[in-house]
Amino acid sequence: MVSQSFAQPAASSAAASIAPLDQAALAETLRPFGQSRMLPRPAYVDQAVFEWEQRHFFGGGWLCLGRSDQVPGTGDQRAEGTGAGSVLLTRDDDGVLHAFANTCRHRGHELLPCGVSASQAVVICPYHGWTFGLDGHLRAAAGFKNRTGFNASQWGLLELPAAEWHGLIFVDGSGQAPPLSESLGTLDTLMAPYEMSRLVVAGTHEYDAAANWKILTENYHECYHCPSIHPELCKVSPPKSGENYDLPGTWVGGTMDLRDGMVTMSLDGTSDGMPLRGLDATGLRTVIYVNVFPNILISLHPDYVMVHRLLPIAADRTRIECSWAFAPEAVQRPGFDPSYAIDFWDLTNRQDWTACESVQRGLASPHAVAGPLSSQEDAVYQYVTMVARGYLGQRIWNKGSAAYVMAG
Repeated sequence: MVSQSFAQPAASSAAASIAPLDQAALAETLRPFGQSRMLPRPAYVDQAVFEWEQRHFFGGGWLCLGRSDQVPGTGDQRAEGTGAGSVLLTRDDDGVLHAFANTCRHRGHELLPCGVSASQAVVICPYHGWTFGLDGHLRAAAGFKNRTGFNASQWGLLELPAAEWHGLIFVDGSGQAPPLSESLGTLDTLMAPYEMSRLVVAGTHEYDAAANWKILTENYHECYHCPSIHPELCKVSPPKSGENYDLPGTWVGGTMDLRDGMVTMSLDGTSDGMPLRGLDATGLRTVIYVNVFPNILISLHPDYVMVHRLLPIAADRTRIECSWAFAPEAVQRPGFDPSYAIDFWDLTNRQDWTACESVQRGLASPHAVAGPLSSQEDAVYQYVTMVARGYLGQRIWNKGSAAYVMAG
C-alpha cells in the first residue's frame, strides 16, 4: 500500500450541507428567469457563508489547482490551497500526476507552503524529515525503523483524485465526486479544437480584488455592463452579440462575435500571434467564455486562450491568477510579443475589478436588497441558480447531468 485514498465523512444530516442563508431568499433566486432575483446579500458579505463555501464548494468536489505546466516533469512538486486545507501535487517517475493532502502523516506539518514549487526525487517533510516517494509511500521515518507495531505501509500520504484536462489540473477535495468528465458533460467537445494542452503560456498577471469571488464570476457572465465601462472591448466585439449555451455540466458559458475587420480581442483588433490550427471559420470569428465551477474562467480566442483562476481569500477579497497561452509556432517566431493580448485584457480586467469592488462596497450596506436580472443576464441566471441549488444541498446543475455538487 503506497498511499491511502482520502474521503470526507458524509454529513450526519441533510441540514449539515445547507448554507447559513435564508431559504425563502434563495427561493426568489430560483424563480423562473424574468421573475427571479440575485442571490441574497449575505451570500456576498457574510463570513459564515464564505466558510461554508470553502468547505462545500472549494473543498467538496472538483477544483482547478493550476496548469499542468506548473508540474511538468518527474520530481516536480507544487502545493495549492483547496477549501479549508491544501493539496500537494507531484509528478512521479512514470509522468503520472498525484494529489495528496498537504499534511505530513507524522505531526501534520505542511509538506510545502501553498503557492510554492520544488523539484526533487522524494517528498521530505521539513519538520522531522519524514520522507515519501513521489507516489506517496513512506520511504523513511527517523527513529521508527524496526519499531514494534510500526508498519510503514500504513503511513503513506493521503491521496485525492486528480485529473488533467486540457492542460489544467483538477483535484477532488472530497474524494467522493464522479469522474471529472461526467461533471463537465459536453464541454470537452467544445474545448477540443483549441488544443489548450498544446499551447504555450507567454504571460501571467496576478490581481488582488476587494470583491467576493461570485461577484467577479457574475460580471464575467454578462456584457450588459460593457457599454458603460469597456469602450475598448465594444470597439472590437458588439456587446449584444453571441449567445449562451444551455448544456449539461457544472459550467456556464457563451459566445461573443468579433466585429467586421477585427481578427481578435486586442486594442486595435489585430493579432501579433497566429490562428489556432484546430479552428473552423466560425471559431476564427468567435470568442467563447466558459466558467467551470467554482473557480476557473476560460476565454477562448481565435489566436490565444486566457485563463482566470479565482482564489477566494475572504468574503470580500479574491486573488486572481491570469495567464495567456498561444500556439507554440507563434511563440517560437522571432520577435513574438504577446502584449497585444495581455495589454488589452489587463486594461479590461482592471475595469472589471473596479466595478466589482464597487458592487462589493454597495452590498456591504445593510439596506442592499437582491435585484432583478435583465434579459441580457441569462448566463448570470444560470450561474446564480447553480450556486443557489448548491446552497440548498441540491445538485448544482439540474439539467440531466450526473454532475456532482459537494460532499456533505
